[in-house]
Amino acid sequence: MLEKRDFYINGKWVAPAEANDLAVIDPSTEEQCAVISLGGQADTDAAVAAARAAFEIWSQTSKAERKALIERLLEIYNARSEEMAQAMSMEMGAPIELSRNQQVGAGSWHMEGFLKAFEDFSFESDFTESEKTLREPIGVCALITPWNWPMNQIVLKAIPALATGCTMVLKPSEISPLSALLFAEFIDESGFPAGVFNLVNGDGPGVGSQLSAHPEVDMVSFTGSTRAGIAISKAAADTLKRVSLELGGKGANIIFEDAHPKAAKQGAIRCFRNSGQSCNAPTRMLVHKSRYDEAVETAAEVARNTHVGPASEEGKHIGPVVSEAQFDKIQGLIAKGMEEARLVAGGLGRPDGLNRGYYVKPTVFADVTNDMTIAREEVFGPVLSIIPFDSEDEAVRIANDTVYGLTNYVQTEDAEKRRRVARRLRSGMVETNGQGFAQGSPFGGYKQSGNGREGGIYGLEEFLEVKAVSGWAAE
Repeated sequence: MLEKRDFYINGKWVAPAEANDLAVIDPSTEEQCAVISLGGQADTDAAVAAARAAFEIWSQTSKAERKALIERLLEIYNARSEEMAQAMSMEMGAPIELSRNQQVGAGSWHMEGFLKAFEDFSFESDFTESEKTLREPIGVCALITPWNWPMNQIVLKAIPALATGCTMVLKPSEISPLSALLFAEFIDESGFPAGVFNLVNGDGPGVGSQLSAHPEVDMVSFTGSTRAGIAISKAAADTLKRVSLELGGKGANIIFEDAHPKAAKQGAIRCFRNSGQSCNAPTRMLVHKSRYDEAVETAAEVARNTHVGPASEEGKHIGPVVSEAQFDKIQGLIAKGMEEARLVAGGLGRPDGLNRGYYVKPTVFADVTNDMTIAREEVFGPVLSIIPFDSEDEAVRIANDTVYGLTNYVQTEDAEKRRRVARRLRSGMVETNGQGFAQGSPFGGYKQSGNGREGGIYGLEEFLEVKAVSGWAAE
């Protein structure tokens, strides 16, 4: 079991004001792997006060100073990447190969992207000959991050906040706190001034709510469930602080009759990646009726051939879901799906040979209609729903018939159709024909998938205020 770590406040590791321990559970084994302290109001207040005190000086540092510190942080992150991979694999169940290549890799990739965007980013511009527009750090930021892609989300928030001159308090998920504590070590080793970055562990109703309502916090950046995003917005309303949200999704993957022959196979693989625990996963596969039977069989075959095993095992398998609560929720939704639709692969219970750990069978439902529970709720597990369609208009209607609007997918060799459908889809991102997004591309959604944008220039701008100054050139 790992040594217990407390909070990082004002450049020091400090004990909580009151003892309140929580066990961290390894989802591969259901055994305790670490113990953390949960913060209370006094800890939250101390972290916010440290960030507020540091803001005046940090906000006035030069762009070059901040950039040099972030570059140093990236060096340390890369040098200690194996520690980070092991921490994430143990805390949230990502297979170690996935953890090294994608979980850790997402953090370094986004850091590099922010540094590139920051290189040419200007904090002031001429509006007229005598008027200047300034972009200034918003202030003290509360960063509340999830357990499913820990470093991806911490980096997408902490790095632009640091780059723009903000100070911050990070509250990582209490389910996956080990990687965040390690990140705080990297911050400390990099030499950031005391109080610029602070970390307090806690749960949503505790530290999360305290930060959201805190009068000395200027902005909340949150990634997580839509339900929690609504609660944070309400808590923040009394102080009118800025709230940036990246929330749930129920992505549609539209496979037209002229799609690539491997479109259904790749779509199923993508759905099951990270054990289905991605807000942008293509969990609704919409297939033209001419390809439907083939797609159903292909997806079922992918599910049957997807190996499920411990996170510590090398290979390209999928691991457990993160917790008992998530396992139980997914099992309930699979049971509901078995009442509503046709089960063609997977189903209830753990995969054969696994009697401990929160392992879920990769599951595929066919003959799904968009009014079914499994087509409407975000399952957040390795569960795919396949829906047939007749026409382009019907496919777009089904895809848009959801409260979410994060990522949709389009598969067709017809370039004009691909562009036309992409314009009609109500989502912040549309991936076409398996072409991934570029470094620094804006990540975020429409509707109940949130209101912020993360990554690159867009991510930097999230943490800035705009100020107009007249008479700038006057003597």
